[in-house]
Amino acid sequence: MQRTLVAGALAVLLSACATQATQPRNPPPATPGVAEGATLVQEAWISADVVGEELDSLATWSAEDGRTWLLATGKSGHRLTLFDGDSGAVSRTVGARGEGHGSFNRPNGITVFGDLVFVVERDNRRVQVLSLPGFEPLGAFGQAELRSPYGIWLNEVAPGELDAYVTDSFMYGARFDVLPADQELDQRVRRYRLEPRDDGMAARYLGAFGATSGAGKLHMVESIAGDPAHDRLLIAEEDRNRPSNLREYDLAGRFAGRSLPEGTFDGEAEGVVLWSCGVDSGYWIAVDQQAPLTRFHVFARADLAPVGSFHGARVARTDGIALHAAATTRFPAGAFYAVHNDLAVAAFDLRDLVQALRLDPACLH
Repeated sequence: MQRTLVAGALAVLLSACATQATQPRNPPPATPGVAEGATLVQEAWISADVVGEELDSLATWSAEDGRTWLLATGKSGHRLTLFDGDSGAVSRTVGARGEGHGSFNRPNGITVFGDLVFVVERDNRRVQVLSLPGFEPLGAFGQAELRSPYGIWLNEVAPGELDAYVTDSFMYGARFDVLPADQELDQRVRRYRLEPRDDGMAARYLGAFGATSGAGKLHMVESIAGDPAHDRLLIAEEDRNRPSNLREYDLAGRFAGRSLPEGTFDGEAEGVVLWSCGVDSGYWIAVDQQAPLTRFHVFARADLAPVGSFHGARVARTDGIALHAAATTRFPAGAFYAVHNDLAVAAFDLRDLVQALRLDPACLH
């Protein structure tokens, strides 16, 4: 089954100016008894609250004028909120509740590739594609297969040709709180091939995967990210009764036989991003969703060995995160962004993360 998407052009939009004073670099030591075992890294800023949106997932995009956009999905507002990546100021919102092109219904996952933004809509059961910077709707895919989609990760398998991995956390019961039977867990991640054509791009369903027995089962899924250099997918198992963890699969959809060590996450495993520092080196950063402070765990890219953990001074109940490894005016070595309490977004300077956790300084170049 195929659906056509028409590619859009790249252009410029001015972002808003600064709202909050930046915090000093050179973070102090962790406060005893607060997020024990994690290092305090001071937020560079936290945006003003955006009430009523229920912010969830994040992605970044670099405009032609060098400005950085931080895009956030709003599950309850049924639209996207655009923040200035340097200051945290809100520049605009995009969309409204609906089923048509350019409208959203419970948008959750989001990612950017080139000048295209992919938005996963749970209640429209699709992935919608829009062109930046104008957010012109180009089309959608997945309506025939997706039942309750949440997260997305894209892998470029050839120039301009993508594989899209979409998590599908469908549930049963009047309150949608009943897990599917084990034999249905082979539908927890769905894969699509997005192929360029003269009139745009076509989406073709490649099937679904997920273990139906053993330690690789995915009961409740949302966040997903991958690393082609190590043939690796990390998929967040959010069912805290299991307990919550990140499961490792390969890009073909086979369980790799391991997860992160049990007990790594005290809360829910949420967002996960790869910080690539070269061909095959770097780090993974994963959310341990907690209150009063979210804990962020860092793992070595190659072997997933724990490197350290950190928390901010205020950031709590984080869902989505985004890593922007390119230089911006405010963050010459890049920034790490996190949702705060469903209401705001926070930024961390990557230089502060490297200093506090003694990470490889080469990741800043």
